[in-house]
Formats: sequence, structure tokens, C-alpha cells
Amino acid sequence: MSGTGTGEELGAQAARARALALLRIRSRATAVALLPAAVAVVLFAAGAQGFVDGGGWEAVRWAVTACAVVVLLVAAATAIAVVRAKPAVSPTVPLSEKAAPDLYRLVRDLADRLDVPAPSAIALTPDCDSWLEDRTHPAADRAAREAARRDPDGPGTGPGRRRRVQAAPVLVIGSPFLWWMRVAELRAVLAPVVAGTGPSAHPDIAAARRFVRGLDGAVADAAAPAQGPLSKVLRLPHAFIGRIARLLLRSCHSHAAEMERGVAAAASTRAQAVDYGLRIVAQEQVGLAYAGWDRLLTRVALPAWRMGRWPSRLDAGVVSALTELSRRDRLADGFTSRLGERPACDLLEEPGAADEAASLLAARLFHGGPAETGPDWSPVDWQQYPEEVVDRKWRTEAARLHRVLDDMGVPPASSAGASDVAGAAVPTLARVVEHLVSGNGNGDGNGSGGSSSEELAAGISAAVARDEAQAQSQGHSQGHAQGQSPQPIPGGAGPSGGSGGDVLDFWGPDPLPLFPLQPPRTGTELLADHVAAMVCCAAVDTAGAAPGLDWLDGPALLVDGARRSDLGAPVLSLVEDGDAGPLHSWLASVGVRTDKPVRLV
Repeated sequence: MSGTGTGEELGAQAARARALALLRIRSRATAVALLPAAVAVVLFAAGAQGFVDGGGWEAVRWAVTACAVVVLLVAAATAIAVVRAKPAVSPTVPLSEKAAPDLYRLVRDLADRLDVPAPSAIALTPDCDSWLEDRTHPAADRAAREAARRDPDGPGTGPGRRRRVQAAPVLVIGSPFLWWMRVAELRAVLAPVVAGTGPSAHPDIAAARRFVRGLDGAVADAAAPAQGPLSKVLRLPHAFIGRIARLLLRSCHSHAAEMERGVAAAASTRAQAVDYGLRIVAQEQVGLAYAGWDRLLTRVALPAWRMGRWPSRLDAGVVSALTELSRRDRLADGFTSRLGERPACDLLEEPGAADEAASLLAARLFHGGPAETGPDWSPVDWQQYPEEVVDRKWRTEAARLHRVLDDMGVPPASSAGASDVAGAAVPTLARVVEHLVSGNGNGDGNGSGGSSSEELAAGISAAVARDEAQAQSQGHSQGHAQGQSPQPIPGGAGPSGGSGGDVLDFWGPDPLPLFPLQPPRTGTELLADHVAAMVCCAAVDTAGAAPGLDWLDGPALLVDGARRSDLGAPVLSLVEDGDAGPLHSWLASVGVRTDKPVRLV
């Protein structure tokens, strides 16, 4: 125990030393701003005593005075910019004590065991991480007061609790942890995070953090384009103040990093006294949850978001994804035996509402969807996912593929040889295959499918870009029409970004998504996806296959109830090399008719 205390004291001392270094930087900046004024006062006092006489000294006095006035005005403007700047606040889903009384009780008991102040509030984030976030900025205080007005029984209300809400940080918990982890595991993972409230309460560390966050906010405000009728006039001073704040922030960088390392070291050492053995096991669950969450977002949620649907139970899907992973991966073997214990989501009064709010926020952060549901942006349950996302995705992409073929003037397949009422070629798989195979003869011999494949890929890319731009424009208009006001959790606080506004308001005008999941797809990748979608549509319509959901790989084709995961290689052979042999063999094994028309959206 003495070693633990010594380690904590060393970390806290290192953090306080760096905090004092940051405060000294602030003091030096203030001294530099006051220096010309001090020199002017000395010169005037010396002149009044008769020590410096003559016209030369008179000119020096007034020149120094003018310089002092300019420096003081710039310093005052910089100080106002730092004080009024809005530091970045992580987009979160707030949880009131009424919405999660057991979770608040667990956190308070944990704080009591660690002998540190309890966090002022709890919020959820759609990510596999947890941290403490200082929200003592005046704008955040206004949001807290508005939340207290809406929820009189929430945290921070009642006698003697207002000061604690304004001073203590907010505990942000990754929402996947609540569904995958057991209660004891969550407590072990949160122990070092909650222990960080102890060093955070030190006045020097709190003041240093406010100073650094103010500088960071001032730099961000200066980088944003000026608004209003005086924007052109204020552009130059705005940029000048931003350069001063950036210079100060650069000088604070190393001290701030060392201070945070000292705070983390002190908190980790203090937390060793609570569930230390269980924490080692729980950290394995953190890594596993991160892997499952990443696969769920990129393979399962992203296709739905692109179709204008957002899965409303992402956190519950993590459990299914990780359970599937434990069956496939021997490294995860045995982890599902924990599922018989009490899950941490039982600490919430309405887990479904919290899951839905976190799922909508994830869609906004990682894809850029609107803040509320609408005709082109609606929730989807996992039971509806195969029909409303997978089947619709395939048929939408197949329809886009044939529209591009129509625009290119590609004739119908020789086996079909017919057109519909509007004069367009009948949408058959044979038409697509014949076009890509015929284009191989025009290739350059370097493994490319030829000019026809390249032209089709370019057309698909352009069509996808147009459809995505149209969807984004509709979502933007829908968001403005609905006020961009996200739904709070029943019984919980309002949006954590501000009172009655968008949860992402504090992030400024940055375009959504803030964290794109995948880089833009190439033309060849898009063409391969569309050809695979056409194959799946033909399999469903002519061979009795069905759309399905794979928790780790997303949309899946089910043949006789079993997933077929071997379609990718034959499609790539056709798209890249113009070789339809592997695909014909695959189609024959499934019983797909390429000459039959498919149903499009």
C-alpha cells in the first residue's frame, strides 16, 4: 500500500508541477502585455519629477504610451477571445440519474471507495472508450442549468449540489461497454477513469486545463470563417488574435501533455486498490468489444446508413457480433460463458431508449445522417434488416447498374433480346455478363477488363456520387426543417451540446460525418459491388435464395438457409479480367438463371 501511495503522490506532484508551468506561461503573457504600460508609467513619473526633460523625452513618452494602448487592446481582445471561446465538447447522449439510478449508484460507490469526488453527470458515447470531460465552460453551465430545469431530480439539483455540477467533470462511458460487459467488469474498467476526478479537483490543475482549453477554443474560432456584416473588417484582427492564441498553445503543448500523463498515472495508481485483478480480465473485453464494434459499424451499419436507414439497436448488435466472433475465433473462445452474468445495461431504466439514442448519434458521427427520423431517414430493427436493407440495397444497386447500361446504349442480352414497355433493355444478369466479357477484347492486356469495364465503372461512380449528393441535400434540408434537435432519453437530460439545440453544435461548422468510417470507394470496387448485387438479385428471384444478415460481414446471401461467402472472387474475375468462367460455375452450383429478368426497385 505504501508503494501505491508513493506512486500516486509522484504522479500528482508531476501533474501539479506541469500545471504550475502552464500557469507561469499565462503569467508571462500577462506580464508581456503589461510591460509597455509599465514603461509608460515610469516615463511619466520620471518626467513629473524632472529626471527626464526635453522634447526628445516627450516624444518617447507618447510613443511608448501609444504602444502600450495598442498592446493592451490586443491583449484584452485576446483574453476576451480565450474566455468566450467554446472548447470542443464530445458529442454524447446524456443520462440523468432518473434514467440510470443504479449506474449512478455504482459510480458514486466507486468514487467513495477511491476517496475522490464523484463525477457531476454521466453520458454515453458510441465508441469503445471512457473518459472524464470538463464541461465548466459558461455555455456548458447554461446547458446544465437548462437540463436541471427540465429534470428537477437529475444530477446537480438540490441544496449544496450546484457548485459540484459546475466543478466536477462528466463521466463519458462507451455505450458498447454497457451491453457487452458485465457489471463487475464495467466497475473495474471505470475505476481508473473515476479516480481521475481526484487530481482534476486540484485548483492549479483545473485552472491550467481551463487555460489550455480556452486557447484551443480561440484557435478553432479564429480558423472558422467570420460571420455577419462586419466579417471582412474583422477578418484581419480575428486572424491576428488566432496567431497569438496558437503561439501560446504551442508553448503549452509539452507541459499539458506531461500534466495529463501525471494525472493518468496518479489515477491509475489509486485505482489499483479496487478490483485490480478483475481489471486485467476486463481489459481483454475492451479489446474484444472494440473489434466487434468496428466490424458492426463498417460491415453492418454502414450499408444501412447508405440506404437511408439507421439500425436502432447497435449496442445490442455488439453482443450478437461478439458471440458470433467467439464461435469463429479460438482467441475469443470462452468469452460467451460470461453472458450468464448480469449485463451492465441492466443498470439503465430503459436500455432500449439509450441504445436508440446512441445508435442515432453513431449514424450522425460516422455517416452524417440527420438528427431526427424522417421519410428518408428511419430506424430499422435487426429482424427487418434482411428485407429492408439487404434486399433493398441489392435491388437499388442493380437498378443503378442497368440505368448506366441504358445510358451507354448497351443492348439487351442475346438470350433475352427484348425490351420493356418504355423501350429499355430487360434487366437480366446475362446482359451485364455479356457486356463485361465483350469489353475484354478491347483491353490493354494488363489484367484490366477493358474499355467497356472502365467506362461502366466510371458511369457507376458518377451515378453513385449524384445519388449520395441528392441524399445529403435531402438530409440537410430535413435537418433544418426539423430544427436538428435530437431526441433525449426518456427521463434523461436534453442534448449535451446545448439547451434545445443540436448535440453537435459545439463542433462548429465542420461537415458531417466527423469521423468517416471508410475512404471513398474506387470505380472498380463500386462496379464489383453492383455486379455482386445483380447476381444476388438473380439468385433470389430465380433460385430461391434469400437475403440475410451476417453479424461480422453484413449483408449475406442465404442459399438453402446457409450463407454463401464465395461470390467475391468470381465477380472480381469478371470485372477485372473479363473472365466469366468462375462466375458461370458459381451460378450453375446455385441454380441461377441469367436470362430471366430480375425485379428492381
